[in-house]
Amino acid sequence: MKRTQTGVDRVFAALSSPIRREVLRILRDEGPQAVATMAARFDMTRPSFSEQLRVLRDAGLVSESKRGRQRIYQLEPEPLLELTDWLGPYERFWRQRLAQLGSVLDDMEEK
Repeated sequence: MKRTQTGVDRVFAALSSPIRREVLRILRDEGPQAVATMAARFDMTRPSFSEQLRVLRDAGLVSESKRGRQRIYQLEPEPLLELTDWLGPYERFWRQRLAQLGSVLDDMEEK
């Protein structure tokens, strides 16, 4: 049974690469960047770097525009909101578990 990839699946897949996470960090911290400027930071061929950008673009995490001969990429954080929605129940689960652990530790200190 072949399953089609959802938007959340594409975002998770895009975030699975440390290179792609670093590209997102650069765009978040430094703003829109030319491909050549970003590619110079990585020890990889330009076609390989372009493939990393394509994955991010397909996941909707970056957008591309042209300024003259340069291709400029910018962060598009909206798809990350879907992950927040998906991860929310897990965060609540762990907060409850940690609160329970805190209660146990408090009881141990009293005894």
